[in-house]
Amino acid sequence: QVQLVESGGGLVQAGGSLRLSCAASGLSFSTYRMGWFRQAPGKEREFVAAFGRSGSSTFYADSVKGRFTISRDNAKNTVLLQMNILKPEDTAVYYCAADGPPISALLTRKSVYDYWGQGTQVTVSS
Repeated sequence: QVQLVESGGGLVQAGGSLRLSCAASGLSFSTYRMGWFRQAPGKEREFVAAFGRSGSSTFYADSVKGRFTISRDNAKNTVLLQMNILKPEDTAVYYCAADGPPISALLTRKSVYDYWGQGTQVTVSS
């Protein structure tokens, strides 16, 4: 049984930082693309960050580029999202997702991801 469990969310002031963690189990972690999405109230779930097919390249939504960093530790089956210079518009539930194999070329598309975590709330106050 595949499980993705996010942690690290919370309330932070604008300009602050948070680090989200996603612990994966029940899958061959190193063979999956891992990504992060978020969903704000009343909005669609949107892409935040993910690894490329090779696992070495990273991709980010324009809205978070330069502020967020995705990383992974295959030995610990964990993917992280370091979020710096947080803004009120970053407030959302953040979801970890796993894609593949075979890994899709469409890394920003929700439908290609096979497994999702339950989400962790991030609230940024102004």
